[in-house]
Order: sequence, then structure tokens, then C-alpha cells
Amino acid sequence: MESLENLKFIPADDKRISYMGRIGWEDKSAPQIVFAGTSITLEFLGTRISAVIFNHRFYNVMELGVIVDGREYKVGFDTNYEKFNLTLAENLAYGRHRVTLFKRQDATHYFDFYGFAVDENAEILPAAPRPERRIECYGDSVSAGAVCEATDYTAKCDPENNEGQWDNAWHSYSMITARNLGAEINNIAQGGIAIFDGTGYYHAPDHIGMETAYNKVCYFPEAEGGFSDWDFSGYIPHIVIFAVGQNDQHNEKDGDPDISDPLFREKWKNRYKEIIRDLRTKYPDSQFILLLTVLMHDPEWDKAVDEIAGELNAEGDAKVSHFMFTRSGKATPGHPRLSEQYEMAEELTAYISKMGDAVWGQNK
Repeated sequence: MESLENLKFIPADDKRISYMGRIGWEDKSAPQIVFAGTSITLEFLGTRISAVIFNHRFYNVMELGVIVDGREYKVGFDTNYEKFNLTLAENLAYGRHRVTLFKRQDATHYFDFYGFAVDENAEILPAAPRPERRIECYGDSVSAGAVCEATDYTAKCDPENNEGQWDNAWHSYSMITARNLGAEINNIAQGGIAIFDGTGYYHAPDHIGMETAYNKVCYFPEAEGGFSDWDFSGYIPHIVIFAVGQNDQHNEKDGDPDISDPLFREKWKNRYKEIIRDLRTKYPDSQFILLLTVLMHDPEWDKAVDEIAGELNAEGDAKVSHFMFTRSGKATPGHPRLSEQYEMAEELTAYISKMGDAVWGQNK
């Protein structure tokens, strides 16, 4: 690892560092950063900052997002399975700086975060108060911001040479919506994921579904320590977005299921509802919004989601609703690009805003 000599090290558990996202805190000196969009922020007086991490790569290029005083960019690296010091910004004008490090990609990798390193004489400033509003999103590649920066391919199929270089969870509709509303967000999003294990595209050939991932911090067995459970009591959202269903028509082993088939439709809806009911026991006061995105899909999936919301309402749960984007399932054969992500965020922000301020006051 690059020497930290003549630098001031700020360990990961320092209270002046702020975090956002579902994070593994089993080792408080090296929290595990898994989910797309998870962020770490520090404010300081100084001229440079780096992050000490241990990266675990599975596939695709390795890039992390950085925001320095409102300016966003990315840093790439190829160091794996060793602790190293990643420069985030240097030669800054001396003064107050706010730096956010965030995970652009989903399970292409995860990393252990040990802390920041700044100038030896830098002054570390207190963390800003956390937002009082809280959102959680369960979704697939669209919620993870996959391929959103390939703007030359707007309304087209994805480019063939995609190795994750166009992924950016920060500009997914879910995270944009949270920022629009002044909320923090746990973005539980993974490309290719479906409801059922054995379906979708994630983690081939042993596909992992949301039924396994939704209650995990680490949801892939290859990680050091394997699967790890999430303590739901640590983060109670006011609003839960559930955006799964885009990949559920795919099953390599048994043939693609048909949502128009009554038997499969009932089976799929029942498992979907089981997950929602379990989350409702953990978040009894939260408002749940079920949706699918503008990525092209059979409208029967939207109808099935609408049926789920109606059936849960009929059970007496009035805090579940179905929201449809204006162009749900109709906008693009490839992943939504930046313009389409912002289009979705604008519509979803308006929908949540119409619920009024009371929706944010139910959880303390």
C-alpha cells in the first residue's frame, strides 16, 4: 500500500465521516460497501484526500464515483485483494472541501473501507446532520443506474462493449428522486435480478433472486464470509420503492415463464406479496410504492403488479400503491440513459410529493 507518511488518517469509524446506504458493519474498522450508490462523505480543511480500501473484483472495469465540492467525476483502478490508498483529489486550493466517495456499480465488485487520508495539517470538520427523510428502493439494473451514461445510445439497445464503464448509480431515478425530496436512500438494486432464485440474469448460472437478496447486506456467496444478514431495525424508511419484475420472464433452465399463464402469474404474485408482507412487518408505518420502469416490457407485468397492490389493499393494507410512469415499458429497448432516468425521477418525485408532508412524519 502507498505510504500514509505525512498524511493524517481518519479511520472508518470516526464520527465525522457520514455514510449513506445499506452497509456491513460487522468490522467497524473496515465496513463492507456492497450496494450501488452507497456513499461516504467527509468535510475538511485541506488540499488533498484519498481513500484506503480493499477491493474485491468479480467482473467489469473498476471505477468509483467522487464528488468534490459539487463536481462529480470517477476514479479507476485495477488493484485487487490488497489494501491500497486511492487518490480522490489533490492540489485543491486550501480551504473547506466536501468530498463524497460512492459506489457506481452493483455486484461487479465490493470493497472494504478503512478510512480517508488527508493533509497532515488538515482540519476535519463535523459531519452534517443526516436528512430526516428516508427512502429505500429494491430494484434491478435500472435502479442501479446501469449503462445510464451511454447517452449516444438513448432509446437504443445497449452498446456491445459494455464493461460497466457507463454505470452510475448516482444518476438512477431512485437516487435522483431521493435527492429531489431531500431524503437519504438505501438503494438495494442489482442488475439482472428477478423475484425468484433461478430466474432473471443475475449470478448465472446459479441465479440469485430478490427473495434471497432483499434481507441481506452481502447477497453473493463469493464474498469473504459469504452471505450476511441485514438488521432492519437500523434504518426505517418512510417510503419503500419496490421495482422488481423486469427480468422475471427469463429462466435459462426451465424455459422462459409467461406472465399471462395463470399458474405462473399466481405463483409469481404470491412470492412478490410474501416479500412485501415481510417488509411491512419491519416497516409497518412506511408507504410502499410498487412500480416497473420505462425499459421495454410486456404490459402484462404492469397489470400483475397492479393486481398485487389491489390484493394487498383488499387485505386491509392501505399503505401500498402502484405507480406507473407515463412511458412504463415503452421508452427504450436498452437501459434508460440519463435523460430517461431523470424523466422517471421527475414523475416519481411528483407522485411522492402529492402524498404530502405527512408521509414523512410517521417514522421517527
